[in-house]
Amino acid sequence: MWFGLFGGGTAGGNNNSGDSHPYNEFIDYVCEAEQLGFRSVFLVEHHFTGLGQISSSLGLLTYLAGKTKRMRLGTAVVVLPWHNPILLAEQVATLDLVSGGRFDFGIGRGYRHNEFEGFCIPMDESGERYDEALEILQKAWTSTTRFSHHGKRWHFENIMVEPPATQKPHPPFWIGAKSLPSIQKAGEQGFSLLLDMFGSTDVTRERIATYRSAVESQGRIFDPYSVGLTRALHIAMSQREREEAHELHAKFVENVRAIAKVPDKNSSVVVPASFADTHFTTEQTALIGTPEEIIERLKKLQEAGVEYVLLVDLSYSRSALRAFAREIMPAFPETPQTTVLERR
Repeated sequence: MWFGLFGGGTAGGNNNSGDSHPYNEFIDYVCEAEQLGFRSVFLVEHHFTGLGQISSSLGLLTYLAGKTKRMRLGTAVVVLPWHNPILLAEQVATLDLVSGGRFDFGIGRGYRHNEFEGFCIPMDESGERYDEALEILQKAWTSTTRFSHHGKRWHFENIMVEPPATQKPHPPFWIGAKSLPSIQKAGEQGFSLLLDMFGSTDVTRERIATYRSAVESQGRIFDPYSVGLTRALHIAMSQREREEAHELHAKFVENVRAIAKVPDKNSSVVVPASFADTHFTTEQTALIGTPEEIIERLKKLQEAGVEYVLLVDLSYSRSALRAFAREIMPAFPETPQTTVLERR
């Protein structure tokens, strides 16, 4: 099993109820994680939250490319409908170049109403904007000559993208998806998959099975390391620490629910309605407890097909990071399959 990090930095101070942490401390946290054997870091992209969260994930990853040597550097995710696809292709290629081919390009359609409203982009256009941007990105990285594009949203004439990306034909795409049709499409397209932190083990099993079936339907070999599952982490050595972890996680879930709430509706597109009982659902999804308890939960996820876990430590505890590497990682030795992703 592989382990990476998920989250980001914030300029808004120590945000103990979110997935981000003060920038400088976050950078040091990531650098130590690399030394401890963590495989990757995937950064979120958020706008207009009032929390000072990362809005330029590619910018911060470019800095981290110079601070790290081995870690994969990923986005989770860049929301394509908000970005000029050619400028994005150039920025991604530059990051891939300076990192020595360590970039994983996580992309998505977006889901937060307030962000689309801030950009004055109707949410019902997200699908078509995403599809056109993805088409342009692939064309930009695979064309051997200058090309033009004239679509519904974007027009480019006689262009070529520079510099060329290090990974060929381009950095691997990772798709943030949760619905089974979206997961199936990702598998059919040959893209890697990012799964959220709110799906239970049974839901995760079904999602991975759907993805695997889609991959194999195209005549490709399923790579378990092409699926990254996000999970909140809280190492709790006492009942008091466990209660504090549940309280922190519940606050985080409520904040996510509030930010992602659809206007005039009581629901959130990202937090399932089942999370009304946050204590129960936390026990079903988050990694809360002693190292022994966390190992047991990870083994159940492994039985469901999970081999790559992206951790969100809401406390950003360096001691917890060290404890995880020291006491939990050794229970999950690498397998020969790891060479599949190493070649990317």
